[in-house]
Amino acid sequence: MVKHIILWQLKDELSSEEKAEVSARIKEGLEGLVGKVPGLVSVHVQTQHLDSSNADLMLDTTLESVEALKGYAVHPEHLKVANGVVRPNTKQRVCIDYEI
Repeated sequence: MVKHIILWQLKDELSSEEKAEVSARIKEGLEGLVGKVPGLVSVHVQTQHLDSSNADLMLDTTLESVEALKGYAVHPEHLKVANGVVRPNTKQRVCIDYEI
């Protein structure tokens, strides 16, 4: 099994209302990939955070294998969410992948 964890900062120019809307769209889009992407076991997007945080969103994904992670990265359904809502609205991305 592989964990794929990402932290994002949303773009500064987004209003609080826009950030909430974008966060909800990212959560819905990414969590909706379970059952569509082979080897994707679970997805959780955390949109609520304490003021002490320096990230706006967290993606916590579990995949069956390193090969499944590679497939997820290029899967058309994933790319639709990544290119359609995530990348246009984020300024910073930090990722860690590890085997469990």
